[in-house]
Amino acid sequence: MTKISTETQPLPETTPTQTIADVVTKAAVDATLKRYSAHIEDAATQAAMQPWIAMECYQLSHGRCLAKMDTLSLGGQQVVRETQLAAVQKLGVTPPGLCTLSYCTAAPNFRFSEYAASCAKTIFFMPECTEFDIYVPAGQQTAYISFNQEDFLQDARALNPAQWDLPQQQLLSDNSGQQPALAAVVKHWLHNSEALSKLPETHNKMLNEQLLQQVLHIATASGACQTAPSMTERTHAFHICRKARVYITECFVLDIIPTISAICIAVGVSERSLQYAFRAYVNMSPLAYLRSCRLSRVRSMLNIADPKITTVTAIAMRFGFFHLGRFALDYKLAFGESPSVTLESYR
Repeated sequence: MTKISTETQPLPETTPTQTIADVVTKAAVDATLKRYSAHIEDAATQAAMQPWIAMECYQLSHGRCLAKMDTLSLGGQQVVRETQLAAVQKLGVTPPGLCTLSYCTAAPNFRFSEYAASCAKTIFFMPECTEFDIYVPAGQQTAYISFNQEDFLQDARALNPAQWDLPQQQLLSDNSGQQPALAAVVKHWLHNSEALSKLPETHNKMLNEQLLQQVLHIATASGACQTAPSMTERTHAFHICRKARVYITECFVLDIIPTISAICIAVGVSERSLQYAFRAYVNMSPLAYLRSCRLSRVRSMLNIADPKITTVTAIAMRFGFFHLGRFALDYKLAFGESPSVTLESYR
């Protein structure tokens, strides 16, 4: 029997012909944003709770409880974290159009097809139509985030063409040290899933884009050089960043939150070139600069908004700030006052 913990999402009632896994599977496919936590006692259930990937699971060591599993469904994106209480083997193939970025906690016996994760900072990229054979020892944690492959690769190639321009047709292992960052993203989204599920559905597309961009920056991390640029490099950087600034402003006018990959495409440079340019232009990363621009736009809106007809939350979310506690701290650090004080100063 499988025990389901409904910490953040109540389960619908089952019919006599349904299992709990059937209900969770249907909800995960149909829901725009839903999270489930499950203590699993059957390997078939562990596979059934991931209906977006065809797989079979086999328990390979003793234990009444096989795994604890957390899943967050955001429409076409899935965040999955599994803690194995007993060893398991997973066999399957990714469907057309779906790719994943994943990790496992360091374990000498872990195997992802032909790769191991003896390094604690290994991450794996698995493209569409890829057969996999995974062995996870008891006591280890694995996690992955799945995306539409076309969306992922389009932005990845804009951010780091040298790494991602070639067709991705097989499992890739990356030991560049990005596993902690990916684990932090998984933890963050699962931890905040209850709050996110209460947001209006109009924000769902922005949430999808936010998750994609967070993972893209991990997958395309290039370690930009911090040496001082020459005058020629500064001149080139100035023109790149002026173009980027114009594009950012145009997006704001249209109520669009630009992403780093979209800026790279609009300006016609890789993320590494954009990183170099912004270091020379304003001595900060493009992501930090974009966040500062968004904070400034929020401040401008709060300064002219009537507190009787609008709220800080509404304006913050308009510019992509969904985690309001962090937003309030960043805002006060930037401007020396809380956003509510700015709004209340309306005359």
